[in-house]
Amino acid sequence: MKDTLSDFAVTSFTHAGKTRTVYRSGRGPAVIVMAEIPGVTPDVADFARRVRDLGCTIVLPVLFGEPGKEPDAAYIARSLVPACVSKEFAAFATRRTAPITEWLRALARDAHHTCGGPGVGAVGMCFTGGFALAMLADDEVIAPVLSQPSLPIGFTQGAKESVQLSDADLARVKERVADGVCVLGLRFTGDRAVPAERFETLRRELGDGFVGVEIDSSKGNPWGIGSGAHSVLTGELVDEPGHPTRDALDQVLELFRSRLLVAG
Repeated sequence: MKDTLSDFAVTSFTHAGKTRTVYRSGRGPAVIVMAEIPGVTPDVADFARRVRDLGCTIVLPVLFGEPGKEPDAAYIARSLVPACVSKEFAAFATRRTAPITEWLRALARDAHHTCGGPGVGAVGMCFTGGFALAMLADDEVIAPVLSQPSLPIGFTQGAKESVQLSDADLARVKERVADGVCVLGLRFTGDRAVPAERFETLRRELGDGFVGVEIDSSKGNPWGIGSGAHSVLTGELVDEPGHPTRDALDQVLELFRSRLLVAG
């Protein structure tokens, strides 16, 4: 059944001549939630509601897909192909920040101005996972979450190790982390789309400022998580206390609670 998103206001945001639909809901400091392929599915909307219920304003830009539509193989393929060839997403670039990041940074600045608070949170998932890291180059973003960051696409060593940032943006991100910003990353250990090398790069470059949550999806793991598990906060989430995916969700919520919902 399609999620009507009736509890979200449909707005738009324009930057540098590019206008996109943006769903908004809640009150309090803003969290930018960037949906995974194929788009704003009911599971993504449910995750956004969990963040909203903390006392945050959800800002949910439509980057691809049909908002509220349930995912299936055909729909995923229809969303994936144009996203892969889009110059905005630079899906195969290894040492270049995706151009879409400039629009997302402007959205975060606007959300901070509108919603107030100490700063803005950002969650990227799958195709958008690394965008939350790139947004950290702006001072407004103080709570970035990289859930299964899958770009750049590729099986070369360079692609596996890449975090899809230009040298200048990586240097700026490292400055922000040195100043106390924590970067949270989530992945399943068997996820080929998010190679272990990518998290190794984040640990090497960001040190203790990167908290990598890697959930065991190897054969015979005690939770019965499949080897193809990918979506930590949505499709593979088992919402039961003590399950590692629920623990990961709780870490995300606690990051926003501790960084955004603080007494002024």
